[in-house]
Amino acid sequence: MALEFTTVIGLEIHIQLNTKTKIFCSCSTDYIGATPNSHVCPICTGQPGALPVLNGKVVEFGVRGGLALHCKINKLTRFDRKNYFYADLPKAYQITEYYVPLAENGYLTITGDDGQPRRIGITRLHLEEDAGKLVHVASDGRIVGSSQSFVDYNRGGVPLAEVVSEPDIASPREAREYVSAMRQLVRYLGISDGDMEKGSMRVDANISQKVSDGRWGNRVEVKNMNSLKALERALEYETLRQRDLLARGERIAQETRNWDDADGITTPSRSKEESNDYRYFPEPDLPPLLLDDEYIEGIKAAMPELPDAKRERFLAQYKLPVEDVLVLTETPEVAAYYENVVKAGGEPVRSSNWVRTDLMRALKERGREIADAPVSAETLAGLIKLVDGKKISTTAAKDVFEKLAGSEMTLEQAIQACGIQTGAVGGDRLREIIAAVAGANADVVEVIRSGQDKKDKKLKFLMGLVMKESRGQAKPDEVLKALNEFLSKE
Repeated sequence: MALEFTTVIGLEIHIQLNTKTKIFCSCSTDYIGATPNSHVCPICTGQPGALPVLNGKVVEFGVRGGLALHCKINKLTRFDRKNYFYADLPKAYQITEYYVPLAENGYLTITGDDGQPRRIGITRLHLEEDAGKLVHVASDGRIVGSSQSFVDYNRGGVPLAEVVSEPDIASPREAREYVSAMRQLVRYLGISDGDMEKGSMRVDANISQKVSDGRWGNRVEVKNMNSLKALERALEYETLRQRDLLARGERIAQETRNWDDADGITTPSRSKEESNDYRYFPEPDLPPLLLDDEYIEGIKAAMPELPDAKRERFLAQYKLPVEDVLVLTETPEVAAYYENVVKAGGEPVRSSNWVRTDLMRALKERGREIADAPVSAETLAGLIKLVDGKKISTTAAKDVFEKLAGSEMTLEQAIQACGIQTGAVGGDRLREIIAAVAGANADVVEVIRSGQDKKDKKLKFLMGLVMKESRGQAKPDEVLKALNEFLSKE
């Protein structure tokens, strides 16, 4: 009988909290692009006699995250010392929560492999400080990781919320879905930008295999995955690697492995540490953290509308397809822009189409974020109302939108710049367009007048050209009538 395997995955996600200062000192957290070791002080570099002071905003953000993940918030918690030596950890220990985390026993709902909602258990959310960063530089100054290593402590002490899941994730695809949902959640909460490529959200995966003959493979930790795609690829590779070893009756080493994105493989890094290797003990320089009901309820009352609730409301309130809602609610900024268009008078379905297609394309082409949209929500709503009121055609509106996106014009100025008249094109203007189209296509006119256009193919061709010249502003039945009148004249 062929062996069957079940993949078991648990994830640890380190979320960099977007406070202005570090977790235990007043140094700036804006370290990207800063001069190395310019955002440091005796506290975050662990100088003798320097005492940490807890940043209250970090606690607020942690509670906000715990509530959004349906966790129990512990009213009494404390920080601990996690002892280990790395060159980028100046104190040789990290201040973290271990024995009693800030929040525990929650869940995050994702779409499972069967297409149904699936709850992934959250073991804990705890607060901790980040380490510094090693910079590997060759003797000629090139950063290639060869002959020298330098340490930049600017990141040391930046606040992190670590979210540890239960081993409830059943596939690499579900792992990607879970991380994507977590990233969306922290963005909605405003506690982190969740940017994996910048290191604002870092993911470690623990993966093992259960075999149908009763065996369990040892758990392997996978690191160095800096995108959703890399996470899924790494776990797909590791799934196949472990299953192949188990199928041959071999043992899986319990270790930490690094993902090599270029070669598409994981490679051994070190043997996996256990918790007792870190010699945890309570942090003596920080008092226990006490939270009361009023504090927690105050944070709960100020919580923004979260992704699941916003999706359900968009479906019910705006009667949009599920696919549209998923795009519009991907970020709180896009959702807010869409709702501003609707509040300004844009019809909900038509507004959705414009935001998802034309606006998103304009943003991508110009490398801009929705907060810096080239067309305001109010202006887009005005354009949509002109289309709905039959003042201009959809074709003409597309031209106007392009003019708006590429300039600082008002809606009225863009319409004038496109040479568009609001209202239907008819009368003398329509006859002028027909005469111009006929003059440019005399051979086609001759075929029609000679009676050879038995199936009206040439006539439809001329109609299409007239509609194009009118930018869709002419009414088709009036175009046909006026065109027949023109063609009947010799």
